[in-house]
Amino acid sequence: MRAVVFEELGGPDVLKVVEVPDPEPGPGELSIDVAYAGVGFGDVKARAGGYRIGGQPFRPGVELSEALRPGVEVSGRVRAVGEGVTAFVPGQAVAAFTSRGGYAEIAVAPAVTVFALPPSLSLRAAATLPNALPTAYALLHEVGRLREGDTVLVQGAAGGIGTVAGQLARMGGASAVYGVVSSLDKTEHALKSGYDQVFVEATFDADVRVATGGRGVDIALDPVGGETFRRTLTAVGRFGRMVSFGNTSGKEPWQVGAGETYPLGISVAGFSVFSMYSMAEENPARLQEIAGRAFAAVVEGGLELPVSAEFALEDAPEAHRLLESRTSTGKLLLRVSR
Repeated sequence: MRAVVFEELGGPDVLKVVEVPDPEPGPGELSIDVAYAGVGFGDVKARAGGYRIGGQPFRPGVELSEALRPGVEVSGRVRAVGEGVTAFVPGQAVAAFTSRGGYAEIAVAPAVTVFALPPSLSLRAAATLPNALPTAYALLHEVGRLREGDTVLVQGAAGGIGTVAGQLARMGGASAVYGVVSSLDKTEHALKSGYDQVFVEATFDADVRVATGGRGVDIALDPVGGETFRRTLTAVGRFGRMVSFGNTSGKEPWQVGAGETYPLGISVAGFSVFSMYSMAEENPARLQEIAGRAFAAVVEGGLELPVSAEFALEDAPEAHRLLESRTSTGKLLLRVSR
């Protein structure tokens, strides 16, 4: 089969399409004939800095002993099931997140991270959801403890998780949902995704204070880290919840002390795709419960994550360049087969 690999860390050009043996599912796994693969910042960080889902990160400058495979979310049809897998059958339409390389014609994933698709959901639309949807749902409902009437602030409001989070917050009863985007030309996209007001990075902290009458928000979600994390924390109000779910800035990991949390009783927590894989290993029933609730929002609530660009498998470097440019909105996909 064809698959995208990289044998060294670096820019988008290190991504190459090669022929590799067809993978076979092991016990508790299944293989998928991939129709579409999602492109996310985790893939970019893996390629550029050795960030790995489901394993220890490589340190830049350390020689890599084998080709690495990017891609953590796919949609397609079940090709084969491994020993002990009874919930899926060959030919069934599914979406999945996997640590074993989604940029490929065939992907293998644990059955607990595979989700059956309803007839109303296309494979193209489904490829946008395996990572973003359960993650956004967990950020808001499990970690952020969203309650009726809460106000919510989301950094990266025009990105994949941000687009989903705005809609989920609105469906979950938030009284106001505020988004932050990197440039004004992303505002329209974010406003269509459940956001009441959208601010730009340069002034968002002051804008949030004005919008909330000085009170601050109840929940803030931040995938950026660095100075953005610090400024977002100042926009959280009394008894608010701050949730970090990434560090796209590449800055030093955040640390929070008593002086920042005690005065207003603020809680600070973290969550990421690593949390999803940990849940899959340690509490798969909980993961399936969260994913089931999240996917119900798509089927029953009309939630969607628009695809802004689609690339052939061999054009994965172009997809990475577009994502790194921070000019895209919604979701980027690789079209593998139909």
